[in-house]
Amino acid sequence: MKRLFKWYNIFPVREAQAIKKQGFFALVVALSMVAAVLLSFPLYAQKNTPYRPQMSELRGVWLTNIDSDVLFDRNRLQGSLQSLKNLNFNTVYPTVWNWGWTLYPSKVAQRVIGRSLDPAPKLQGRDILKEIATVGHQKGLTVIPWFEFGFMAPADSQLAKNRPQWLTSRRDGSKIWKEGTHDRVWLNPFHPEVQQFIQDLIVEIVRNYDIDGIQFDDHFGLPAELGYDAYTVALYKKEHRGQAPATNPQDPEWVRWRANKITDYMKRVFQAIKATKKNCLVSVSPNPQRFSYESFLADWEQWERLGLVEELIIQLYRDDPDVFVKELENPEVKAAQSHIPVSIGIMSGLKGKYVPMQQIQTQVQKVRERKFAGVSFFFYETLWNMTGETSQQRQSGFQKIFPAPAAYPNLLAGWKP
Repeated sequence: MKRLFKWYNIFPVREAQAIKKQGFFALVVALSMVAAVLLSFPLYAQKNTPYRPQMSELRGVWLTNIDSDVLFDRNRLQGSLQSLKNLNFNTVYPTVWNWGWTLYPSKVAQRVIGRSLDPAPKLQGRDILKEIATVGHQKGLTVIPWFEFGFMAPADSQLAKNRPQWLTSRRDGSKIWKEGTHDRVWLNPFHPEVQQFIQDLIVEIVRNYDIDGIQFDDHFGLPAELGYDAYTVALYKKEHRGQAPATNPQDPEWVRWRANKITDYMKRVFQAIKATKKNCLVSVSPNPQRFSYESFLADWEQWERLGLVEELIIQLYRDDPDVFVKELENPEVKAAQSHIPVSIGIMSGLKGKYVPMQQIQTQVQKVRERKFAGVSFFFYETLWNMTGETSQQRQSGFQKIFPAPAAYPNLLAGWKP
């Protein structure tokens, strides 16, 4: 092609000036040759050179019933989904399992807990998951329910009272685990009845709702100091010729044994999801690998290598820009990026923590510079309602971040790294 243009550029100028008709004829011949060369290119080259497909980028937000009432009013929920659509968000992660209750009518919960739905008055007579899936899809949003509490439950929950034998403990027998000011307990992820209960809830959601995927986080693991309940100790001894687990909860072999058991359960859940609905994505939104593994026995790096994760959103709730960037460049993160869509969870604020829009915009830019699949924000209320800036200022800020629509990066629909 370069030679062709060179030939055209040195076409005798004097002859062209002297003989107008011949010059015009030569120009037509030259352009014809250019056209012939272009038409000789393979079809894909012609198509891909000038054409730019619609950009895909995750633009998500978590919807929770903690410090938020977005789920408690049908009209507000619908208005919120419309606002997200207007600002070019494309994905919502609504909580469906929280505080020891389901937030959708559940026959499984009715059987085990004795109540099919969270008793909050504004949820009665409603099915918020159905509302979100229906309205969300009408507005072009991807809907991925979030199994928020995982194996965790409030210490005073009906579930904990009904099934005390399902709870795990520390070596001293204590069970209470503090989450801020709240007393929590943990269901034993190694107990077969617990495993079946959690799996039944998950399959119930996947089977009964028009959802695009389902999401777990490191609550699908276990705090490392737990796991000394009688059932788990007996199971460990059975597999170790009568030897008891290490007294140090951070003992490498004891950590690895429990993490491997949780990975085995993750395999089982993945298979159950796919057997129910093949095109249901399995999404995981953990903390960075080291913290997730050492603190919650959730080895998401291994899950990803085993093909059990189809969307990864790493929670990087960091204010320090250097720490934020360092976490983006961890080797296990880069490895996952070459297999699946990897996005970053960004803190947009908490009830008692204001995050300025400038920080949010900077973090999004750092994520984009490293070619991640997108971002998701925790959580909805702090996008533009519970902030130190006006709602208009915040929405204007997000408009700058997402000036045009983008498709959801779906691994099952042909996404490529």
